[in-house]
Amino acid sequence: MLPLIILFAKAPVPGSVKTRLFPFVDPASASELHTALARDMLESLLTLSDEADLELSTDVETAAWRDVPVERSLQGDGDLGMRIYRALLQGLAAGRQKTMVIGSDAPALPKAHIRGLLLADAHAALGPTEDGGYYAIACRRVAPAMFDGVRWSTRHTLTDTVRAIGQRGLTVALGLPWFDVDQPSDLERLRGLAALPRHLAEWLVSSGAALTNPE
Repeated sequence: MLPLIILFAKAPVPGSVKTRLFPFVDPASASELHTALARDMLESLLTLSDEADLELSTDVETAAWRDVPVERSLQGDGDLGMRIYRALLQGLAAGRQKTMVIGSDAPALPKAHIRGLLLADAHAALGPTEDGGYYAIACRRVAPAMFDGVRWSTRHTLTDTVRAIGQRGLTVALGLPWFDVDQPSDLERLRGLAALPRHLAEWLVSSGAALTNPE
């Protein structure tokens, strides 16, 4: 059985996604950005179909991305740590040797980064982001409370997670770093991409968003 990659994405409801981009990006445009980022990630991950199965897990029922041929699930109740743990546990309990939860906010994430996490020998492998978080976690073993005390959406998220997992007796590896799009200044990083993913490029054109730090 192939590993399972579970893409976590919120339903693209204006005002509830990409809120840290406000007011540089208005709520409707932020929702469109989130939709584009998730679609680009889905299309990229589908090219790994010989290496891993793919599932899209959303916070609530949504018609978004219905045209993408992928299994779907709901994340269920609880904070982010509980939802990630439940997804990882269900994947492993179904017989997967490794299950990954990945976010939708890392544009043009190289496939080598994903493969590295899938091939890691540690019980848990995390892909760091430059803001102190991580774009994915891949596990071959999980433990209850492995996300206890994690300060989500802060510069402490990665270090808190590494510490919490280690306290449960699991080994941890770090993969190759990347960046995600959470703050207005993150849009500036898009200048450095060799090629923008298609839907993100279309969003930039349609929104008229400038690739500059508003500060």
